[in-house]
Amino acid sequence: MSVFNYQQRNNIILVSIIVLGCLLLYALSSIFSAILGAIVLFTIFRPGYLYLTEKRNWNPAITALSFIFVSLIVIVIPFLLLSFMIIDKISALRDNPEFVNDLIARANKFAGSTFNKPHLVDNFIGKISTYASDLFPSVLSGAANILFTLLVLYFLLYFMFTQIRQFEAGLLKYAPFREQDALKFATALKSATYSSVLGQGIISVVQGVLLANGFWIVGIPDAIFWGVIGTFISFLPVVGAPTLSIPAGLYLMMTGHNFAGIGIMVYGLLFIGNVDNVLRMMINKRIANTHPIISIVGVFIGLPLFGILGLVFGPVLLSYFLLLVEIYETNRLAADRLERLKTGSDT
Repeated sequence: MSVFNYQQRNNIILVSIIVLGCLLLYALSSIFSAILGAIVLFTIFRPGYLYLTEKRNWNPAITALSFIFVSLIVIVIPFLLLSFMIIDKISALRDNPEFVNDLIARANKFAGSTFNKPHLVDNFIGKISTYASDLFPSVLSGAANILFTLLVLYFLLYFMFTQIRQFEAGLLKYAPFREQDALKFATALKSATYSSVLGQGIISVVQGVLLANGFWIVGIPDAIFWGVIGTFISFLPVVGAPTLSIPAGLYLMMTGHNFAGIGIMVYGLLFIGNVDNVLRMMINKRIANTHPIISIVGVFIGLPLFGILGLVFGPVLLSYFLLLVEIYETNRLAADRLERLKTGSDT
């Protein structure tokens, strides 16, 4: 006869589940970004996948692979192109030291006459060089981690799609809240993902295009390159693509084009900045309203955890957390009302 009763055995099992769950979470921490990325892509592409497989009777496996290919084109390829463009730009500057030295001399002269700091640029470049030399080994090791993350991400995404009904039924079965709350969470999760990923992506692309056009008009070299850089910087809250117009304007003023320098700064800070606000308001009306504080705090959370992917994952993860807090608060209030009703009936 067992020395433990039913309740004691159940408590031991619960403790074992918690301990093993913590161990599993620790073991999976290295691929957490892949899991989160798979959830984000699944949420974005789910309506299209269901339409093609259930309405148009497409083959599930082929449809899943098609969406994986599309996500590679839309998400992965731009990051690769950005890397190649930066490497090409660094090589071009290395092969043309006269241009770099002349630009540094002009910048030092401008800083000396304007801020009374003639060696400001030299000191800044020295700090940047030290940082870059320390960063280079981590970049090389990070490339292997990114490749591994992508492999795990798309492996998970493939089976989430091809077994979508079983996957969703399992989530609904083991979700720690009621079915109506689970469906509410799924709807809110979709809105938060669309707002943080698709909404910010549209805004970033528009800002990058406008910045490239402005740079091309005033004669900034490699306007397309800076437009691409501006697109990625636009994911940073507060900073954004318009801030690139400040160094561009200073560069033009150092080269004697004062009117063009002032014009590009006004164009960037006022026009592109206001376009950002208008687009954000339009997108929030159609998709969801993600508060700017969530974006700012989310980026600071995401960058240390996920690197550059944290620009997207950070706000998404924070939005998911706030959704869970909202559902918890709703359930707590419902439990309190039920308890009051029960107490009143007993008396």
